[in-house]
Amino acid sequence: MTIRLLIVDDHPIVRDGLRGVFDGDPDFEVAGEAGDGAEGVHRALALGVDVVLMDLRMPGTGGVEAIGLLRERAPDIRVLVLTTYDSDADVLPAIEAGATGYLLKDAPREELVRAVRAAHQGQAVLAPTVAQKLLTHMRRPTTAPEQPPTDRELEVLRLVAAGTTNKDAARRLFISEATVKTHLLHLYAKLGVRDRAAAVAEGYRKGLLS
Repeated sequence: MTIRLLIVDDHPIVRDGLRGVFDGDPDFEVAGEAGDGAEGVHRALALGVDVVLMDLRMPGTGGVEAIGLLRERAPDIRVLVLTTYDSDADVLPAIEAGATGYLLKDAPREELVRAVRAAHQGQAVLAPTVAQKLLTHMRRPTTAPEQPPTDRELEVLRLVAAGTTNKDAARRLFISEATVKTHLLHLYAKLGVRDRAAAVAEGYRKGLLS
């Protein structure tokens, strides 16, 4: 089975190099390229690819936002981050957004090919430094004080509790649907939940909803 790839990077020379890695291998087909996250999402959906090789820091729509959009619109597409950055500020948001794996651009050719095969099968592939950062983050004691939801987040929570869709909530609050989703993600993090129903339940439990 041929694995269809999309390469998303704002540097043409990097895209050419990555294409060269996979073009000679009959197991892979480079279906397309994109120069930023928005174009990457559009092309990934249009071309029906299996795996996206995604840079993170790009002009316009960055990699993290693109990963989140792909997870929403095409959860079967695997995203393998390929970047030069491995700081906490890059790694954690990318993994939380839904990246299947995270490699650095200095990875050997064989490791990259292996990582794409693994990502295609849904296996997490992490550069050693990235894996270490995630472990450190998970072991870190959560001593930070709990952040209460903002007034706007509470407005969104009340609308969700009333059964309002994101679209309707956006219209009522005069904000974009994307902003509603951002408020919801912040709420999930603050309430320690993963979906709307759990957020509403936790809202009642904490007395945020009456």
